[in-house]
Amino acid sequence: MFARSLDSSYPPLVVGNLDRLVWARLVSNACYRFAPPFIAVIARGLDVTVAQLGVAFMIGEFAGLLSPVIGRFIDRANRLVAMMLGVGLITVATVVLATATNLVVFGVGMFLMSSSKVLFDTSLIVWVNDHVPYERRGRIVGIIETSWALSLFIGVAAMGIVTALVSWRAGFLLGAVAMTVTGGLIAAALPRHDAHPPARTGQRGKVPRRGIFLFVAAFCLMGASQCVGITFGPWFEDDFGLTSAGLIVIVVVLGVFELGSSIASSRVVDTWGKERSVMRGVAAMLVAGVLMSLGNQAAFVAIPMFIIYVAGFEFALVSMLPIAANLVPTAGGIGLGFTVGAGTLGRAVFSSVATTLYDTFGGIGPAIAATALALGTAAAITAFQRSVR
Repeated sequence: MFARSLDSSYPPLVVGNLDRLVWARLVSNACYRFAPPFIAVIARGLDVTVAQLGVAFMIGEFAGLLSPVIGRFIDRANRLVAMMLGVGLITVATVVLATATNLVVFGVGMFLMSSSKVLFDTSLIVWVNDHVPYERRGRIVGIIETSWALSLFIGVAAMGIVTALVSWRAGFLLGAVAMTVTGGLIAAALPRHDAHPPARTGQRGKVPRRGIFLFVAAFCLMGASQCVGITFGPWFEDDFGLTSAGLIVIVVVLGVFELGSSIASSRVVDTWGKERSVMRGVAAMLVAGVLMSLGNQAAFVAIPMFIIYVAGFEFALVSMLPIAANLVPTAGGIGLGFTVGAGTLGRAVFSSVATTLYDTFGGIGPAIAATALALGTAAAITAFQRSVR
């Protein structure tokens, strides 16, 4: 299905395993992305406020601080072992979230989910780096990242339907079962003999100074997405009267637009240039963010602009990943790990900030914060691009 978009010039090993890897990413993304759209439903189930649950999200996202350590581990580890460890921990985290009876246990589940997602995602991208040259990675990464969009209108939508029919706990359990199945497909098919890291060149992996600009960009970009991603559920419920069924429709439409962004990025990022592609995605975020903030009380403005904002984010993020993986050419896991760590730190910080802003100011608070962070992303990636010259 996904491998059909690659021609015969790509390594047969990558083409032959791409479909199962993308499906595993899709399911893991669904498990990871399920909670934010239904944060109000989960908060009611745990008998806490949205802001209190936002603190649990913040604690969970602080797992991103482990990303540099995880990246160094992956650079030395068997890729298959690292991926399967990530799959197993994601499954355990999903079960913990499904059975959580209080805010503390839910926070523990979110922490485990975030750290295991970093492990799985980074090991998968590094495996791709082992087999595909940098100048051709943009297309592969773009195809893999379609799983982020597909996880919404396939995975999260399915889990949301189960939530509407049964409960949010049943939604999480559906994700755990699907994760087990897709993990088994990877374990059964990915060649073990080709999953070892390449031989060392003797050159140490060291993050260049310009990397700080990329890390700041990742922090702002992921924080921007989290501001609106974690609050749009209660915002659209409270201001526009959407029910769980209405949120599922929004999730499906959002997934369609994200998918379009991922596909577009995979097709143009290697031609346009990766930094320029990031900037164009951020430009769409800025325009949509301003209009979303101005029209925060009008559904016909706020909802479409929210969708465009997230689509711009997806385009920018997919374009940024190959840059991160090549930041330290001799050790892809280090650059990717630090970038993912900075991004998840942004998500952690603004999980709490955004929910507090929402409780205090309503939808306009997170919308303005998201727009400001998009502007910070543009400034940081511009500084990174100039430092390369």
